[in-house]
Amino acid sequence: MAAKNQQTQKPNKRKQFSSTKTDKDGSKSKKPKLLSSTPSSANPSNKLLKKPFNSSKPKREHPTHSKFKKSESGNDNKELTKRERRIQAKELAEARKKKRKPHYTLEQELASLWEKMRRRNIAKEDRSKLITEALQKMKGKIPEIAGSHVSSRVLQTCVKYCSQIERDAVFSELQPHLLTLSCNAYAVHLVKKMFDAASKKQLAGVISSLRGHVASLLRHMVGSVVIEHAYQLGNATQKQELLMELYSTELHLFKDLASIKESRLIDIISKLDLQKSSVLRHMSSVIQPILEKGILDHSMIHRVLIEYLDIADKSSAADIIQQLSGPLLVRMIHTREGSKIGMLCVKHGSAKERKKIIKGMKGHISKIAHDQCGCMVLVSIFSMVDDTKLITKIIIRQLQTTLKELALDKSARRLLLQLLHPNYSRYLNTDGLASLNLTVPSLSSKNESEIKSKKLSRDEESSKEAAKSDIPEENLDEESTKEVATTDSDMEATESGKSDTPEENLNSAEGGKKDPSLRRRELLVNSGLAENLIDVCIENAEELLTSNFGKEVIFEVLNFVLRLFNGVSILFYKIQK
Repeated sequence: MAAKNQQTQKPNKRKQFSSTKTDKDGSKSKKPKLLSSTPSSANPSNKLLKKPFNSSKPKREHPTHSKFKKSESGNDNKELTKRERRIQAKELAEARKKKRKPHYTLEQELASLWEKMRRRNIAKEDRSKLITEALQKMKGKIPEIAGSHVSSRVLQTCVKYCSQIERDAVFSELQPHLLTLSCNAYAVHLVKKMFDAASKKQLAGVISSLRGHVASLLRHMVGSVVIEHAYQLGNATQKQELLMELYSTELHLFKDLASIKESRLIDIISKLDLQKSSVLRHMSSVIQPILEKGILDHSMIHRVLIEYLDIADKSSAADIIQQLSGPLLVRMIHTREGSKIGMLCVKHGSAKERKKIIKGMKGHISKIAHDQCGCMVLVSIFSMVDDTKLITKIIIRQLQTTLKELALDKSARRLLLQLLHPNYSRYLNTDGLASLNLTVPSLSSKNESEIKSKKLSRDEESSKEAAKSDIPEENLDEESTKEVATTDSDMEATESGKSDTPEENLNSAEGGKKDPSLRRRELLVNSGLAENLIDVCIENAEELLTSNFGKEVIFEVLNFVLRLFNGVSILFYKIQK
């Protein structure tokens, strides 16, 4: 403590130098003097040395200097009113736009014409005159101004209402610059409009001009829209021509190889004797950038993914399924191939990946249920996923609010009918049942042991049912209690105990470890969906019975209630006895 007190008592003084030389005025210098090697530096009459950082350059004058101040007599800014200052600023902005945009004046003229020609109450003759005038102004400059926000809209209106001769002239002027315009955010709408208005010969020429650029455009956020639009408008041969470039380098380079009739990639590989490993490498180099950018809305990409999963090895297929399992899958299931990919992800995905898929659908359940292709993904979730609590929380809770609309909708009713009467060919067509049974060849081998064990368990159950016929009458009451449990759990069974679908279809459609009857019981009874469905049928019985789709739902609900109360009556009979 004493040492500490001594340190605190010492005053903080500036360090003193030993030399106490004074200046001319006798004051002590605060900084040490620069010592010179010559003896003349000791003479106090010598001038002090200048600081090395002082420059001889003149100081820059501040804008507030009197030289920069405006004269009071010539202050025009104060004399202008607010309106005049606003007009002056507008004129200045116009001048800057003219320097920046070479066709700014032309765009202003086109905008004034467009405001007249796009009116609904205008006569056809007046509109055609305005369109002819606009096309005359744009002649020779269409590729340059097509990327502008204003000019692109004017051109779209002109292409929509102009004559065929004028439309052909615009098409011929735009065709050499098609690839450049396809990547422009504004010109892409004009390109799509031109595709819609093109003749068969013009469309064939456009699709052939896209050859060699399909993969690069699919990786582009804007260009992929053009490729998808051309793919949708083309016939089967033209679609195959666009797809061939994505399959292999040989098919990309040699056009004659792409003109084969086989549509499936596995058939093309076997016919042309292509190396499967090189095809996989080329397709992975095309697919991976698309997945990383999240460009998954187009049916052409869905077709490529289906073909890739069909020939991919186990690790590659599992990697693709892992990347797609999540919110990205919601953007794919609106197409036929996309819904198949969704069902494959549900079937072959792990429990963690299935959880991501279901959570990614949160907020979109109603839209997916009413979609013709998307509803099949929900059907596969009801048939394969064992986590019934998560399904109840995210899917069924949202469906319970619109049960009436679901029962009257052609696509959404399949969800309810799959729970009430699963895999019935009357409610699910052949394509739907085949989609539920679809598998990835490289990943289906790991489920073979599970399928065999399920077959053995079903054989044991069938042998037990066959043995029931030999039971004496005195033991019939004991067996009736067992029937209560089976009727309560296996709600879809008919009186004969046989299903309406083949045994192989049921085996391949089941991807979970839980018993299917127990899973449906948890989804229907434990979640409260059955009770709500019965109430909806009672309240809207007349409307459901007069509807072609609602009557099927009310019929299956009635069968469900009869089976349920039949089991309950047997139980009450046993208790009373």
